[in-house]
Amino acid sequence: MRSRATAYPLVAVLGWGVMFPILASALDRVDPLNLTTARYLLAAVVLVAILLLREGAGALRHGGRALEVVVLGVVGFAGFNLLTNLALEHAAPQQISLFVATTPVITQLVRWARDGVRPKPLLLALSLVALLGVGLVITRGSLAGLGQFGLGGLMMIGAVLGWGIYTHGASRFGEWSPLRFTTLTALAGTAAMLVLSVGADAVGWQHAPAAADLVAVAPQLAYAVLVGAVIAVLAWNTGVQRLGAANAALFMNLVPVTTFAVQIARGYRPEPVELVGAAITIAALIAANLAARPRTESLPRPSAVTDPIAVTDPLAVSAR
Repeated sequence: MRSRATAYPLVAVLGWGVMFPILASALDRVDPLNLTTARYLLAAVVLVAILLLREGAGALRHGGRALEVVVLGVVGFAGFNLLTNLALEHAAPQQISLFVATTPVITQLVRWARDGVRPKPLLLALSLVALLGVGLVITRGSLAGLGQFGLGGLMMIGAVLGWGIYTHGASRFGEWSPLRFTTLTALAGTAAMLVLSVGADAVGWQHAPAAADLVAVAPQLAYAVLVGAVIAVLAWNTGVQRLGAANAALFMNLVPVTTFAVQIARGYRPEPVELVGAAITIAALIAANLAARPRTESLPRPSAVTDPIAVTDPLAVSAR
């Protein structure tokens, strides 16, 4: 049962690892805020349709947890995705993916702040080692490259912090199906994105995309919506419920591996110091997550949900 549960976060991180290079190519035609908003407007429609078909209109109610859902949706969906797309204008996809791999450590720190569960000193030490590896990739081992960290790196720190909060929050909704939690938080996040995007268009910070631009990025948008925003997020939230936030977050270490593989397949030739930095980061983060896990663990009890299929097989639900 446990090995089967690991398939869900694995599906999610592989989908996200491929997504970063895809989104980067779309930013040549559409501004980051508008791209993110268009992506989640479409994804929200798909998620709501699936939720209505599988669990009925009653699943759209917040059950007295509206504020928590809105905060998680805004911080997780809007915060992470908007900041990530903005950061892709300032850093390469493989650099962005390494920041995403710090999610396991960030999740432990969020747990410390939220639940009072203090991480081990070893975890903090390994976190610094992981950031050293990120620095090697971004600067390519040269102090002259420190300026490349800049705004893109700061944006990704904020993005990963938002996703760490969202991941920890998802573990507190065990009585909801992953489909319901994903849909309601996505709706809240999409509303925030829409407000920001319309405001940015109105003041001239960005420009509303023309129809030709949206057609040009349709393949990238289709992948980002169906795989990145629907299948991957459903699979991720299922994995969080089945494995717990800390254990599921470990799989984020595979994101940069996937992104680097995609970039290399597209013709990118990393310098040896980049590969060393990536290896240091991934190794440190895996060690940090293993160090943070308790010696003995028990899986959480399966929660009662309206639709068992939404928990056991989000891919099947999405396909319906």
